Amino acid sequence: MKNYTLLIIVSFLCSILVAQQKSNSLLHLNRAEKILFLGNSITYDGRYVAMIESVLLSSHFIKGTAIINLGLPSETVSGLSEDNHADGEFARRLESILQKIKPDVVFACYGMNDGIYLPFDSVRFKTYQDGIEKLYTEALKSGVKRIILITPPVHDDPDPGLDGYNQVLDRYSTWLLEQRKNKNWEVIDLHFPMKKYLESRRRIDPTYKLAPDGIHPEQEGHWLMASSIISYLNPTFPQVIKWDEYVAKHTYLPKLYEAVLKKQELMKLALLRYTKHKRPGIPSGLTMEQANQQNKHLEKQISLLIKHD
Repeated sequence: MKNYTLLIIVSFLCSILVAQQKSNSLLHLNRAEKILFLGNSITYDGRYVAMIESVLLSSHFIKGTAIINLGLPSETVSGLSEDNHADGEFARRLESILQKIKPDVVFACYGMNDGIYLPFDSVRFKTYQDGIEKLYTEALKSGVKRIILITPPVHDDPDPGLDGYNQVLDRYSTWLLEQRKNKNWEVIDLHFPMKKYLESRRRIDPTYKLAPDGIHPEQEGHWLMASSIISYLNPTFPQVIKWDEYVAKHTYLPKLYEAVLKKQELMKLALLRYTKHKRPGIPSGLTMEQANQQNKHLEKQISLLIKHD
């Protein structure tokens, strides 16, 4: 009985230590000058990234830190590509980004496109694993101080639902999560919490979807992503399922979020142009000089909103 009680106490203390370590990770973000988000079209969409920045700013966890979104539609870490998606050429931009942006912290969310929306294949899986390894290695070599990998969001096929391509992403996500132990990597899991949430909603409403096309989540899905990442960084963050519910408790947040999203969109397009991506169909951004001038006004607006929270 004594041994059992001791085991419970030790487990409890360990859980506190882990929570403290994750909470302290916000201090690292606070010291960062540039935090970079990389990913595919879901990251390019930008809503979850803007939600994260808005919450961190309103909570005063970051100040003077640039959060940069350089997601790019269809991008993979594997270099593979679907037909008519630039043949993977746009995936070879990492070196340029690291050299020109020089981020302190990198968040990277890949995998959705890496299986090419086909049944599981060991060769494609290996190219994904190699791509993640290369991303991690190159980021460290360039001077990035902290790399946080993110599992891909859930995929929901029109007919087979979660029993279709999502099974491929289950395996990709499981491997990535295993690297927490195998390589001591920081990995945030979006995939399985989103899958669990979708399953729970489906039991109530079989027609419910997080993403109309099965891939690109709407606002609720972006908030699930954002809140999972924020909760990883700060375990004391309140669990609020819907963005609208969270915003209702922070009345100035809609204006802050709108300004942050506008700022991130402005700088994203300018920086994609500056780093010379090869993805066709992306709107041409402003020059860095033009974007920085407009950004000053947005930063001033954001600062005023934070001061009057």
